[in-house]
Amino acid sequence: MVARLVIAAPSSGAGKTTVATGLMAAFAGRGLAVSPHKVGPDYIDPGYHALATGRPGRNLDAFMCGTGLVAPLFAHGARGCDLAVVEGVMGLYDGAADQGELASTAQVAKLLKAPVVLVVDASSQSRSVAALVHGFASWDPEVRIGGVILNKVATDRHEHLLREALGESGVPVLGVLRRAPAVATPSRHLGLVPVAERQAQAVAAVAAQAEQVRAGCDLDALLALARSAPELSVEPWDPGVAALPHAGGPEHLPTTRPTVAVAGGAAFTFSYAEHTELLEAGGADVVTFDPLRDEALPEGTSGLVIGGGFPEVYGEQLSANEPLRKAVAELAASGAPIAAECAGLLYLARSLDGHPMCGVLDADARMSERLTLGYRDAVAIGDSVLAAAGTRMRGHEFHRTVIEPGAGAAPAWGLMQPERRVEGFVQQGVHASYLHTHWAGVPHAARRFVKYCP
Repeated sequence: MVARLVIAAPSSGAGKTTVATGLMAAFAGRGLAVSPHKVGPDYIDPGYHALATGRPGRNLDAFMCGTGLVAPLFAHGARGCDLAVVEGVMGLYDGAADQGELASTAQVAKLLKAPVVLVVDASSQSRSVAALVHGFASWDPEVRIGGVILNKVATDRHEHLLREALGESGVPVLGVLRRAPAVATPSRHLGLVPVAERQAQAVAAVAAQAEQVRAGCDLDALLALARSAPELSVEPWDPGVAALPHAGGPEHLPTTRPTVAVAGGAAFTFSYAEHTELLEAGGADVVTFDPLRDEALPEGTSGLVIGGGFPEVYGEQLSANEPLRKAVAELAASGAPIAAECAGLLYLARSLDGHPMCGVLDADARMSERLTLGYRDAVAIGDSVLAAAGTRMRGHEFHRTVIEPGAGAAPAWGLMQPERRVEGFVQQGVHASYLHTHWAGVPHAARRFVKYCP
């Protein structure tokens, strides 16, 4: 089984992404095949991980996919690799609201039997760091904290005080990082700016992160810690097996392979690698296109998937591409299957912040001051190209936009928490919703979608 580390922190903002991405790039620079992973639903960090390693960044989300799939999905992504680095989410023990440890970094570390490296923002403390690390190391005896990386250390004197304090904790210091503006990644209303929007700057930032980690961390000790992880006996997840027929699902793959177009480019960067793998295993040929640049859908498009991203940042450019907007509307009118999540929902609307969009949905969208964020339990209200009525799915909402109305005459989902409401649109072959889902947890959704492709 591949050597592995989980990079965690006491809280958000401590520097997990910098350290994890820097470690990935530094080890890849040594010639190791590094498998990158991210705990939770976040789409943006895996883009930087992919840049650092040359491999797809993959998510490990115990809420959306179930605890039983975490290790198999990990093993699938890590096939053939020398080392896997897993970046955590929020604080080490933070998970889904009101659900204990579910979907926390700690739970994923236990499921993977992986040692944890705790990244601590030491900028405003000295001896207290030992109490903090002791508390995190002793909270759950099943979580093995194998070392600490101290971030934002001010001076040599500061480093001395921190090391002296931690000498009594029994948790080794595996790295010390100074403040370094060059490694910073810009943020905006939903977090970091994705790699696709700042390719050259992102490459430079990842290179700087790798150099900072090389200079400040004991890579040999970190690799030895990763290799100390015990055997993980698990069969890797296989999209071909996952896409096999199930009770109530389509019985056969299509006799010809339909083309499913998947939106990409700077405006639509949110997607999970497993979605494409499941569509292909379900019998489709997947072709990516860029709604900012391409004036037509890929030749022979039979189905369309429009995932998340930032159409609100590119509203004017998306609106200006009138030929593509017309092609999308015509595809929808034909009854072909279209699955749209969050950004895709906005693109299918009549307008976004006053800019004309595809007009598939009789609804208008706009930016809002309110952040909508959190895991959701959902049930399909009626039959659609993704799910039969009554199908239960788990997903995640993350947006600062609103759409009016919030649901069509045939809603996509009934959400059961934190409050009960209906949401989204189902009409002809269109399924459009704010809810992000991970199809590895419901693989029949991809197979069902392909079935509906003409």
